[in-house]
Amino acid sequence: MTTYGPETYGERNADVYDEWHADLDPTDAVDCLADLIGHGPAGPVLELAVGTGRVTIPLAARGIDLRGIDASEAMVARMRAKPGGDRIPVTIGDMADVDPGTDDRFAMVFVVFTTFFFLMTQEEQVRCFANVARRLLPGGLFVLECLVPDLARYQRQQSVDAHRVDHDHVRLVAVRHDPVDQRFDGQHILIGNDGMRLAPVSMRYAWPSELDLMARLAGLRRRHRWGGWRREPYLGTGTHVTVYDNPAGSDA
Repeated sequence: MTTYGPETYGERNADVYDEWHADLDPTDAVDCLADLIGHGPAGPVLELAVGTGRVTIPLAARGIDLRGIDASEAMVARMRAKPGGDRIPVTIGDMADVDPGTDDRFAMVFVVFTTFFFLMTQEEQVRCFANVARRLLPGGLFVLECLVPDLARYQRQQSVDAHRVDHDHVRLVAVRHDPVDQRFDGQHILIGNDGMRLAPVSMRYAWPSELDLMARLAGLRRRHRWGGWRREPYLGTGTHVTVYDNPAGSDA
């Protein structure tokens, strides 16, 4: 996908994103993030890739001083159209820059739902960690929710899955895996009575140990790794929630 950029996924999929993920309840994520914020330093919180506000809006509704960054104007417009969404300051830009348009330092920076992997190179991911570290207050947290890649599902480095089948609508996902660049390039294929639509998605995955090294290079240290937002044990598969901190007294 030679024309794929940071904004492509959101610009192409904003109108169907909430429908696709209507079954995802953000309560556990919001509860966990709010608890972490409550036990950390006082200060504003920054979400990278706010999207349509699935986690952003209910977290801000708890009285948290929340800011956001997203590359897609279409996704942010969807968020701002929801109750409470228009009160959250959002900067349109590349999340690797971690630049909310102010000089603020943050008690927490977080990115959910594997969206960190939308940074398409290792260099961009390392740069994001470094910029987060520069923006964190001493004792501040960087929280990521990421999938653990399941490479066994790819035969001949490709897969096709039926994500939804209704009487008048089918959603397929076709993916090619590049094991050299640790990259997935896929298409959501939407087939309905009104025709067919393609919605592209690409990501560069990183293993948990690789994320730990990025954190160490940035001067951060790992505090927790859980198997989900309920802080269940991490077993090496599925999804992980990892919490890094800026060591107290450090200006990393």
